This record gives sequence, C-alpha cells and structure tokens, in this order.
Amino acid sequence: MNLRSPAKINLYLEVTGKRPDGYHDLINLMCFIGLFDLLHLEFNKNQTRVSCAHPQVPQDENNIASRAARLFLDSAGIHEGVHIDIDKSIPVGAGLGGGSSNAAAVLMGLNAHFGSPFSKEMLCAMGKQLGADVPFFIFGSPAVATGIGDALQQFNNLKSYPILLIYPSVAISTAEVYRTLNLTLTKNKKININTIFKLDWGRNAPKLLHNDLEAAAFAICPVIQTAKQTILKAGAEGALMSGSGSCVYGLFGNMDQAKHAHRLISADHPQWQVFLTQMTA
Repeated sequence: MNLRSPAKINLYLEVTGKRPDGYHDLINLMCFIGLFDLLHLEFNKNQTRVSCAHPQVPQDENNIASRAARLFLDSAGIHEGVHIDIDKSIPVGAGLGGGSSNAAAVLMGLNAHFGSPFSKEMLCAMGKQLGADVPFFIFGSPAVATGIGDALQQFNNLKSYPILLIYPSVAISTAEVYRTLNLTLTKNKKININTIFKLDWGRNAPKLLHNDLEAAAFAICPVIQTAKQTILKAGAEGALMSGSGSCVYGLFGNMDQAKHAHRLISADHPQWQVFLTQMTA
C-alpha cells in the first residue's frame, strides 16, 4: 500500500495557558499544504518495523509511525506486523507536523486494509494517544483546534494561496520553545477569539496570521526571523512561522509572484531548503 502524508501549516496559534500535565492549551487554525511524505506499507510480516533514509528519523520503536501501527494492530486484535518505509520530503523538526502526519496515514491505511474496523472518531482517539496533532491529520480538512490541539472544528473560510516555504536548515526543539515562551507577554496581545475566526480569512488571511510562539523561537534561533523577513522582502503578502518552527512560510497573491520569490531566495540562500507549493483549503 502506498500512502501520501501531507504537511500542515498553522495560520493562527494562540497559547491560552499551561495545564497541570505540562501540556499547553491552544487555539490553533491549521490547514494542509501540497508537500508530502510518501509511505509504503507491506503486510503479513512477523513484526512491525520502519525504515527511512533520513538520518534524523528514528528507525526503531520510538518512531511515531511504528507506534501508530502497533497501537492499531493491538487495538484490532491483529497478530501480524507491517513494514513501513518512509520517503521524507517534509523537513524534520520544522513545525509542519511530518511525524504526526505519518502516524495518521498509517492509522488510516491500516484501517482501510483491514476492512475499516474503526470509525474516524475512534481513529482520532487513537491518534490523540500518539500526539496532539495526529487527530487533525485524520480529520482531513482545515480546522480550528482547541485544548492541546485535539478538539477540532472544521473551518471552511479559506482559499488556496500560493505558498513559499523556507526551512532554514536548522531544527528547533518544541520543548525549548515552550520553555522560553513568556505567557504573560502573550496574554497582553490577545485577539478576541469570538471574532477572529468570523473574519474573512479567504480574502484577508495574510493580514490575520498570528503565532504566539514566534518571539520565543526567534530568540532561540534568529535565522528563523531572518527567513521570515526574507520572504516578506521577496513580495509575500504575509508570512509566519509554522507551529513551533523552524519553517517559515509566505502567502502570495499569485503563483507567478511566488515563483519569482522562489528563484530569488533559492539563489541568495543556497543553504536553505525552499519549497514552492500552495494551501489545500
């Protein structure tokens, strides 16, 4: 079985507080983009294992795709293994949800292969055990996520902006970003949540982009801020760091403008990975 596993970006991310269990409560608008990992699943194996050529992706039981397979098979009472090969295109440690997407793809792929023993809601509940973003990838459409990111409400008011995505060739630790986050400072900048998602995101998304984690990530890794400034100078209508970083994206008015910016930035910053894609609203 061959599967495509999409990346996501955060268009809006607000941290509303810290929970006793150490997680943070969020208000989070996410959508998919046209950047994918490719997964190949082989069935009827004696054990579950994962392989990936990317040096930063674990190939043992700690891999989230492997954990997803074991969780599914155990929950379904299936006594066989699956081999998972991951061809990575989504940068690792970039705030694009690559690992969570891989886990969701495995859960959905196994569910289809074994005759759909679980509903989408049940798969989302499994995904929540693996990571806060996994249910979003199973949900399958743009959504406002609340709680730790797992309570999802479909969001239809988007359009498919052309996107330029920069991975500045550095991964950043999500845990370190949250440790650096100044919650008191972010609370002073709150936007009224009852109105923000009623605005016209289809037309005005570039002006509405917001991420509470940017300041903390910029302090840890200044090149992220440089990447954002570079995209804006290249003509993006709006730019934002995705998730906890390190990827930064820019929204463009049309694909020709995005292609021109891609050529400029790729030539000026050969050390960066620059991707031309679009939102899949």
